[in-house]
Amino acid sequence: MPLKKVIALCGSTRADSINLRIIEAISILAQDFFYIDIYPDLSKLPHFNPDNDFEFPSAEISEFRNILKAHQGILICTPEYAMGVPGTLKNAIDWTVSSMEFSKKPVALITASTLGEKCHQSLLATLEIIESKMLPETQLLISYVKTKFNKEGEFTDLTTLNAVYSLIQSLLKLMDDSEIELA
Repeated sequence: MPLKKVIALCGSTRADSINLRIIEAISILAQDFFYIDIYPDLSKLPHFNPDNDFEFPSAEISEFRNILKAHQGILICTPEYAMGVPGTLKNAIDWTVSSMEFSKKPVALITASTLGEKCHQSLLATLEIIESKMLPETQLLISYVKTKFNKEGEFTDLTTLNAVYSLIQSLLKLMDDSEIELA
């Protein structure tokens, strides 16, 4: 049976983002369970404008929405910026509100930052209102991330590594359960 596909959205636009490195590490840790595609660059999506969110949105938005639809799950890994959600990530999610790509879609959320609580709570509220399918086990806040993940792309904190493994297993179960519901 082919592996399920997960699309990963990185909330950071930095080329050397620790959040991107975490996604890459999870991609290796999860390789026996599902395949992770990383969305290349959320910053290339146009600014959300409800006037442009109609039957035929721009090519970038149509492609983004189709990519989300083509995957069985979504992994979001983001930092907290100025006590909130990074603008490019929120912008991307806003483009899916009317088209409902997140609705009933299994989602895992990792907020990896210095603190991260405000961003994490805000994103959870947004994902809930757009009907993402989540469990407490598919949500992970990694505060003080630089003390738990190194430049070589490895989790250095065993508790965090175990929490990531649990998140991977929970996302897989959520995708399996969603597949059964659709059958």
